[in-house]
Amino acid sequence: MEQRHLGRTGLRVSRIGLGTLTWGRDTDEHDAAELLKTFWDAGGTLVDTADVYGDGEAEYLLGRLMDGLVPRRDLVISTKAGSVPDPDRRFDCSRGHLLSALDASLARLGTDHVDVWHVHSYDPATPLEETLQALDIAVASGRARYAGVSNFCGWQLAKAAAWQLAVPGARTRLASTQMEYSLLQRGVEREVLPAALDLGIGMLPSSPLGRGVLTGKYRGDATPADSRGASEHLAPFVAPYLDDTASRIVDAVTTAADGLAVTALQVALAWVRDRPGVTAPIVGARTARQLTAALSVETLSLPDEICRALDDVSAPVHRYPDHDWSTL
Repeated sequence: MEQRHLGRTGLRVSRIGLGTLTWGRDTDEHDAAELLKTFWDAGGTLVDTADVYGDGEAEYLLGRLMDGLVPRRDLVISTKAGSVPDPDRRFDCSRGHLLSALDASLARLGTDHVDVWHVHSYDPATPLEETLQALDIAVASGRARYAGVSNFCGWQLAKAAAWQLAVPGARTRLASTQMEYSLLQRGVEREVLPAALDLGIGMLPSSPLGRGVLTGKYRGDATPADSRGASEHLAPFVAPYLDDTASRIVDAVTTAADGLAVTALQVALAWVRDRPGVTAPIVGARTARQLTAALSVETLSLPDEICRALDDVSAPVHRYPDHDWSTL
């Protein structure tokens, strides 16, 4: 699998990442082992997790599999901290909480460091400089090799990155940002992606297949029994992408796939993988078969005319001030 630099850093990662959102909850150890082995055999290196996935079980699973199945040195492990199971405060990005969470993640993973450590979301109750200091401490202490953020909007990302760049050598520059990005969700193109491109921050798209909808499995009124849309706790996650607008985009993806003699999954994943600023989409497959289908996109590059057609059918409404005011 082709390797790409993560933002403006020397770290190279596979251009498709493996997500572990369902590990320890819907994905058991046997299935997780199959997924990781399939990914590794294909040349994949970037594995993404978080301290809250499966209430920590995803990290436990990954740690056990690295202990006996796949060598730790062959993987680039990314994890996140800052989400908390508190309905009154969804995020705690205080320095104390983040560093304690990192230590707990390392214990579950069975490793002395993670390769990339992300703040899971912006916390308005904590000064941003305090949150960012936790990243500096983690890197300086060797517990994390690189640092990034997740779910920061445009101004939050730009402020955080500029703060880190203000004291070169003393603060850790942001290597990456993880955001939802697909043909069904192009909101990051308004401000987040332009900021990331300008600041040399690699984009790691989550849900690159539109929460599974872009595979075409939900066309019409179909909801496969084994799909996320049929899952009690994931159905609300899929539901926003089952409207008429999404249906038109899925139809266009399917038409393009038919014309290229490939699958809708391959078209949708190739589109986001090769967008400017993107380092590696994070794919969360349920089975090794699904993952193999996603990894087969390695040999596919979409023709320019197909990309333009997909851009047009999925184009979000960007007006003032996101576009040059003189053209309005």
